Amino acid sequence: MLRNPFEDWGFALWRVLLVAGIGALVGLFVGHLWWGIAGALAIELARQLANLNDFLDWLRHRNQRDPPDAGGRWGDAVSLVSRLHRRKQFHKQRILRLFRELRRSTASMPDGVVALNADREILWFNRKAAELLGLRRKTDFGINLASLLRVPEFARYLEKGEFSSSLRIKPRIGEPTCLEFQGAPYGEGQLFLLVRDVTRQAQLETMRKDFVANASHELRSPLTVIAGYLETLSLGEELPEDLRGPIQEMRRQSERMTAIVSDLLELSRLEASDEQVVGQPIDVAALLAVLRKDLVARDAGKHEVSVSIEAPDGLMGDTGLIHSAFWNLADNAAKYTPAGGKITLRWWVDELGGHFAVTDTGPGISPEHLPRLTERFYRVDPGRARDTGGSGLGLAIVRHVLQRHGAELKIESEEGRGSAFACHFPRTRLVREPIAMTGDSGYSPTNDK
Repeated sequence: MLRNPFEDWGFALWRVLLVAGIGALVGLFVGHLWWGIAGALAIELARQLANLNDFLDWLRHRNQRDPPDAGGRWGDAVSLVSRLHRRKQFHKQRILRLFRELRRSTASMPDGVVALNADREILWFNRKAAELLGLRRKTDFGINLASLLRVPEFARYLEKGEFSSSLRIKPRIGEPTCLEFQGAPYGEGQLFLLVRDVTRQAQLETMRKDFVANASHELRSPLTVIAGYLETLSLGEELPEDLRGPIQEMRRQSERMTAIVSDLLELSRLEASDEQVVGQPIDVAALLAVLRKDLVARDAGKHEVSVSIEAPDGLMGDTGLIHSAFWNLADNAAKYTPAGGKITLRWWVDELGGHFAVTDTGPGISPEHLPRLTERFYRVDPGRARDTGGSGLGLAIVRHVLQRHGAELKIESEEGRGSAFACHFPRTRLVREPIAMTGDSGYSPTNDK
C-alpha cells in the first residue's frame, strides 16, 4: 500500500539530512568538514542513480525479469508500474478473447461482412465476404474495395453515402451471381458493408416478371374478343331485357380486366430496366392543362378541378411516362373523392427541385396504410376499389416512373381531411429556360379553375 506523499517527502528530507550529518561527523573526524558532507551526498546520489538504472532496466525487460527490490519512492514507482502492467495484461487478454469470439461468430454468419475506413479501404472481412467477393487476407487489407470490384454502380453507392437502401449488382460480367450490399455506418466515417448472395431471389423475381408480362400479353387478345362480343350483344335490339343488366356488368368487368392487363404490361416494361431516363423538355403547365381537361370530361363535372402553376420551369423526362404517372395520381384522386369535392393539381419549384402534387378533399387514408400504398394490388378498401374500377397498380407504376427519373413519391393523408400525393424531382431535372406559354397551355400566375 502506498504511503502519504507528504510523509514520503518528509522521510526523504530527513534521509538527506541524516546522510549530510554522517558526512559532517566523518569530515570533522578527518579534519575536512565540507569534503565529508560532499562525499556522503555523492554516495547517496550514486545509490539513487543505481536504483534509477535498475528501475529502467526492469521497465525494458519486465516480461523477462522480476521487479527490483527497492524501498522508498522507488518502491512506490515499481508498485505503480507493476499494477498498471497487470491491468494492461488483463485488458489485453480480455480484448483478445472478445476478438476471437467476434471472429468465430462472424465466420459462422451466412452473410459477408467487410469493415471499411473513411476512405473505403478494407480494414477487415470475414470468411463469407472473402468467398463472395474473392478477397484475400493480408494482401487486400488497405485497398479500396471499389477498385477491387470495378462496378460503377457499386462505386457510386459507396461515394454517395446514402445507405438507407441496399444495392444489387452482378460483380462479374457474364456470371449469374447477384450480390446485395447494405451499408451500416459507424464511428467517424467508417462503414460495415453486409454482403448477401441473392442470385436465387433475383432469378425468381425475373421469372415472376416474365410470367406476369407473358400472361398479360396472352390475356390481351381474348379479352379484346370478349369485350367486342359483349359490346355487340349489348347493342342488339333483340336482347331480352332480363339479360341487359348481366351483359352490362360483364362489359364493365371485361373493361376492368383489360385495364389491369394494360397496367401489368406497363409495370413489367418499367421493371425491365432501372436505367435513368434522359428524355426531353416537358411543358408542365401544358401537361397539367391537358390533365385537367381530361379529368373534367371524364368526371362530367362531379369535382371542382383546379390547376396551380407557380413557376414557368419545365421538366426533363419521358413525356409518356410522366403523363402516365401524373394521370394515375389525378385519376386516383377523382375515383376516391366524393362528388362535389375539390381536386388541385399544383406545380412549384424551390431550392430542392421541382414538385408536382395532387391534393383532394376525399375521405383520407389512415396512417397504417401509407407505407404500403405503392405495393402491387394493395388497396385500403378492396370493395370500394372494385366499385371504382381501380386495378391496384397505379401507385406502383407512379413509383417506378419516378425512380427512373431520380424522383420520389411522398404521401400525406389524414382521415376525414383528404390526401396529398407529391412527386419531388431533383434540380437537375428542371429546364431553366422559361417555356413559351400559349393560350392553351394553362399557365397562369394564379389558379386556373
